[in-house]
Amino acid sequence: MLWHAIAPSRRYTKASHDVVRHPRLCSDAKVLILYVQGLPDGATDLALSEHARNLGIKGRAFQRAKEQLVLCGFVHERRVCGERGRWVTQQVFANVPMAEGEVLALWCDAGIGVGVGVASSPSARFPTVGQPGPRTAGHQLPVDEEREKNFPHPPTETPGADAEVPVAPLTAEEAEAERVLLSLRDVSRGLRLGVAEARSLIAQTVEWLRRGVSGGELRQVLSSNLPHDGVRCAVGFLRHRLEQKLPEAAIPARPDAEPQRPPSNPPPPPAARYVAPLVTCTGPGTEHVFRSMAGETECPDCQQAAAWARWAERRAADLGVDLADDAAAAVEAGRDPDGWRGRLATAAAAGVPGGSGSL
Repeated sequence: MLWHAIAPSRRYTKASHDVVRHPRLCSDAKVLILYVQGLPDGATDLALSEHARNLGIKGRAFQRAKEQLVLCGFVHERRVCGERGRWVTQQVFANVPMAEGEVLALWCDAGIGVGVGVASSPSARFPTVGQPGPRTAGHQLPVDEEREKNFPHPPTETPGADAEVPVAPLTAEEAEAERVLLSLRDVSRGLRLGVAEARSLIAQTVEWLRRGVSGGELRQVLSSNLPHDGVRCAVGFLRHRLEQKLPEAAIPARPDAEPQRPPSNPPPPPAARYVAPLVTCTGPGTEHVFRSMAGETECPDCQQAAAWARWAERRAADLGVDLADDAAAAVEAGRDPDGWRGRLATAAAAGVPGGSGSL
């Protein structure tokens, strides 16, 4: 290649060959070193990111260049506490790699404190609202806590406090009510009651029994149509049902009420069922009786036999046979000269094989 170079006479920056030919620095990092090295003294108060923005190096490109400069020792940063407790980031930029000890000496020469930063005097301003008051935290009790004096020792219990309180015996109705309430645990686990809980519901349960509701019906009412998500409080759930589903009480008759009089026109008594009389059948055979519903003189069996006899006479007349020759048998055998039996017999007599030709 051809090489032509003219040394500038003004407005130039000396760059070391170690920076220009550094193998671990990208072009953006090298441009930043040359740009910051040529800045005047009054333009060094801006952050490195502001100078990179002026060169068009933004975003990920600037982050990559800065990481390389920090890793190679050209840029050093630290966070210190400045005036009024605000944190400030201090940067040191060099055109040659520097160690941490060398940078620390530069910060000390510049008057920047080490560790916590610059020491600042307390502010002379007063608080924004009034003067500082006494401490009020720690003197308020929570809302759910009892607002009464706490004693270091619990109160002395009276003697005999643990003695069992005598329980009054239950009546028959109360015992039945307690049995129904305690048996609800067999229907659903969510309706499990203790003895004390069942005793608190006995009065309402007895009222149900006095209004004519049996123990089984009451158990069905209390344990049916339970919530899908379960019963949270069995006592509250059962108390609500006993109050809301209580049936109506029977209204007793007043002693001074007049007795109801029968109506002036009583309804007619129901008509007696008609029973047909027994009549002796006039048909043939042994003597027998039947119930005549419409004035019949023959029983249904004799009427059917007579009908068959009349039909046999008409059939014998149509076939031209005499009843003396057992007309009923002739009719039953189908001796009809015009029927299929007669044609089959005629064909057989004529000698036709199988008799199918005449058919």
